[in-house]
Amino acid sequence: MPTSTKPPSGTRDFLPEDVRRREHVIGVVRRVYERYGFEPLETPAFENIETLLGKYGEEGNKLIFKILRRGEHESTGEADLALRYDLTVPLARVVAQYQNELPKFFKRYQVQPVWRADRPAKGRFREFYQCDIDSIGSTSPVVEAEQLAAVSEVLTTLGFRDFKVRLNHRQELPKLLAQYFAIDEASKQAEALITLDKLDKIGADGVAEELEKRQLTTRAQALVGLTEAVSHPMPDSLARMIELGQNTPAEGRVVFDAFLARGLSYYTGAIMEISVPDLAGSLGGGGRYDNLVGMFLGRDVPACGFSLGLERIIVVMTERGMFPPHVASSHADAMVTIWNDDSRADALALAGELRRGGLRVDVYPEADKLGKQVKYASGRNVPFVTICGDDEKASGTVSVKDMRTGEQQTTPRAETASFIRSRLGQRENL
Repeated sequence: MPTSTKPPSGTRDFLPEDVRRREHVIGVVRRVYERYGFEPLETPAFENIETLLGKYGEEGNKLIFKILRRGEHESTGEADLALRYDLTVPLARVVAQYQNELPKFFKRYQVQPVWRADRPAKGRFREFYQCDIDSIGSTSPVVEAEQLAAVSEVLTTLGFRDFKVRLNHRQELPKLLAQYFAIDEASKQAEALITLDKLDKIGADGVAEELEKRQLTTRAQALVGLTEAVSHPMPDSLARMIELGQNTPAEGRVVFDAFLARGLSYYTGAIMEISVPDLAGSLGGGGRYDNLVGMFLGRDVPACGFSLGLERIIVVMTERGMFPPHVASSHADAMVTIWNDDSRADALALAGELRRGGLRVDVYPEADKLGKQVKYASGRNVPFVTICGDDEKASGTVSVKDMRTGEQQTTPRAETASFIRSRLGQRENL
């Protein structure tokens, strides 16, 4: 039986069009994050296993991809390393490691892959990218307001108009569980939050059923609690955050959601999540985690962060047709044809001239019939094709075919690059 050529379940190969879409989104993310003063950071793909264990709660620990010891220790079946689960815990380690080298208020962004041993589903993968911003060193609500503005600007720049940022406070959740669900015990509340965090995925009936299965409360009590908690009052601290978000891209998009739980156990204050109507799950989320760095440093350091899920953003944008036309187009602005075997060197020379003129240029590698070469360019969505046959060589010109209109014009060879650039500019401005 031949070896399967499919990538592992929950992972993907990215073909050129996929990569262009990803680079488009990442480019917007980086530009916006840097406009808000966040600096780039990268960390290793794997961490010491003790760095990750115990930071994500009961269910999170189960989803960590462990790396077995190697060499003479391989037979033990023990793990000493693990693929990073998120970008936040590695950041906390970095802050502890380089505390004397970082500024008092450290703002970083990080765009890298993470891995989770999760069950793959629509928009959910085992290997995926996160686009994080984090602010270290301040308890001010200005931090949250700035982050909400930044992620909102990323999404509006990408073309999203119908998203909402749901907001809650981690310290409000124990009150909610006690008041509406009669769950008072701290250990049971932690377990209940894992279930409550699934509300947008499994619905009220699913949450009620799971709470009963976990023997945390009765199904009837859970359904009553879910109904009554809708009117739970917004904490004053969150109201101040929303007020600070006025006159920013987040204005009018932030709403209080008493049911928002966020499954990770390290959150200590405000928690946030972005949702759109046609996606089960979120486009991203985050919150304040003032105790996490202290697990490495021995003293608490204020911290708050937000993570956008690149994969889910791309899924929604693809389904909605939100990518600009140039993102799906060929990597080349023009393709140089080869008139005959004797003109190969001249074709390469012309390609070099066009590249020096600022164009992205492909060269058809064989002296095929011209119709085949033009058809190939059309299939690749190359907007312009150049033809330099015997007549063009004799007159020092190049024929340029606009593949979008079918129009073909002749231009002096020295002006071909500027001619194509001007036509590209006209088209982009339409």
